Amino acid sequence: MHKIICNTSPLQYLHQLNQLQIMPSLAGRIIIPQAVVDEIAAGIAWGIDLPDLQKLDWVDIQSPLSRTAVPLVTHLGPGETEVIMLALESSNTTVILDDALARKTAELLGIRMTGTLGLLLDAKRAGLIDKLTPVIEQLQALNFRLASHTREAVLRMAGEL
Repeated sequence: MHKIICNTSPLQYLHQLNQLQIMPSLAGRIIIPQAVVDEIAAGIAWGIDLPDLQKLDWVDIQSPLSRTAVPLVTHLGPGETEVIMLALESSNTTVILDDALARKTAELLGIRMTGTLGLLLDAKRAGLIDKLTPVIEQLQALNFRLASHTREAVLRMAGEL
């Protein structure tokens, strides 16, 4: 069975875009580590608009079995670290990460990955989103870091350039 393991930022951005429903539509169930639960709870306490995980019946919370799976990785947040650790403990997984260092780490470890943009592109291809351009504009208004060449490439793949 293919597992999808998600970090905090894709949940945050999709929630703030009112597009969170694309996750279960595209992937069914999503695994999030306890560190992501903790990050979301801390963000809500700070007044950040984040999803209420208790209301997401398609989310499974799972902690890594071992804390030693990524001993050399520093500079990653707890959520990214636990996402990568869970992926290393399982076969047939895809991680959803946006952070550049976390993505590079996953790539070096041979872990399949996507991110918020990849999910949005998949949603467009699946007919869950009509136009990607306005969604990407909203995403950038939320301070999502997006290089112009990446934006162009995603919109080209979506057939909107």
